[in-house]
Amino acid sequence: MSAAFTTRVLNITTGSRERVMDLTGDCEAFLREVAAGRDGLLNVFVPHATAGVAILETGAGSDDDLLAALHTLLPADDRWQHRHGSPGHGRDHVLPAFVPPHATLPVLGGRLELGTWQSVCLVDTNRDNLNRVVRLSFLG
Repeated sequence: MSAAFTTRVLNITTGSRERVMDLTGDCEAFLREVAAGRDGLLNVFVPHATAGVAILETGAGSDDDLLAALHTLLPADDRWQHRHGSPGHGRDHVLPAFVPPHATLPVLGGRLELGTWQSVCLVDTNRDNLNRVVRLSFLG
């Protein structure tokens, strides 16, 4: 593997409730260790069929607004053909079509290049899976 490519796995406990978890600090810490002032790309990937990665403002209500919007678009009821797990769990399997399981972000001078209010977030609506894996990969 080239020294220009480095990857790390984060093990995240999301618990038994729907969550939007800010991963920006984890991403920045990873880049401080591996980017060494280089320009490149950070890829954030969630290898799960029921979670996604979003870039959004957190802490001002947008994270709760996202979950509310997902409830409107993807109600947790019995309409879903995918029926194992908690009632309405089929909606969790549709989530990645709306909130993709990956994001690729610019890194300039070894630092994540986000807008002022942007954060990198794990979006997890699956109450049945308490633990998630997030893969961070830097190419630079």
